[in-house]
Amino acid sequence: MMRKASFGLGLWVTLLSPWALPAAAQSPQPLVGGERPWVQNVSGKDQQAARELFNAANTSLTEGLFVEASEKYLQALRHWDHPAIHYNLALALMKLDRPLEVHEHLLSAMRYGPEPLGTDKFENATRYKELLDTQLVRLSISCDEPGATVTMDGQTLFMGPGRYQGLVRPGTHSIVAMKEGYVTADKSQPLLPGAQVNLDLRPYRLEYQRRWPVWMPWTVMGTGLAAAAGGGLLHLETSKNYRRFDDIVLEQCDSGCNPRENGLSDIRSRGDNLQRAAYGAYALGGAAFVTGVVLAYLNQPQAVPVNPDPGKKTVSVTPLLGGTNGLLATFQF
Repeated sequence: MMRKASFGLGLWVTLLSPWALPAAAQSPQPLVGGERPWVQNVSGKDQQAARELFNAANTSLTEGLFVEASEKYLQALRHWDHPAIHYNLALALMKLDRPLEVHEHLLSAMRYGPEPLGTDKFENATRYKELLDTQLVRLSISCDEPGATVTMDGQTLFMGPGRYQGLVRPGTHSIVAMKEGYVTADKSQPLLPGAQVNLDLRPYRLEYQRRWPVWMPWTVMGTGLAAAAGGGLLHLETSKNYRRFDDIVLEQCDSGCNPRENGLSDIRSRGDNLQRAAYGAYALGGAAFVTGVVLAYLNQPQAVPVNPDPGKKTVSVTPLLGGTNGLLATFQF
């Protein structure tokens, strides 16, 4: 879309030709009073300096030296903020593909109406502006969060709460609002020519939340330790039974004996059962403890963005319409 916009500006500029100020002999003397607001408080010396720079800039413009012409027009404006100088400066800037500045100087050229330019040139300026309105983007950015820094393409626009309104070239722009301790609001998106885009940037506050209550992982770990401790007690009982079995064997069965008659079979069986129960308790306790450790790790506080107004619309885009065409102006003093 940006290539299309640049082509439109280039085609528009090829139709233009520079125009000249009236000859010096026709230049008026400084006016007294408020008859013409663009002459108020401008001395004859400044008017003369502005005319000389203006004539030189016109020559540069005719010769295709657009950078030189624009610099001389800017110097002339420092002496005399005249609408016609703004108008011709806009023409030079068109050739330099600087549409944002062109729009700005066209507005300055038109601010007193058609008189300082002439009706035809004023109408041309109006058409130029309408054309730019279809090729640029009107962007409005607001942020109500105090202390938030709002930037576009890395350049700071304002600190919240605040608002920015202006024209930008079509294309993708990085538009963000940042604040320490908040989630950055990022509205980076492609902006289409001729659109009115309204962005409401709202960095989200961070709240730290856990998956489960704090006590849950510790309870699971404690249960595992308790189960393991129970397994230890069972292991002690197992050892007692095995020692008893061994003692009976040593005392009563040196020359051989029947295990069933001496109760050895029951003692050994009870020891085996206790041992199996102890091992089961160890396994259960270990699994529970490991599970508790994993839960404790997963249950660490996590930063969660909180949207204070989830139903509020943060982006709106409205297409704009406009016209085209135009030629250079006449300098009315």
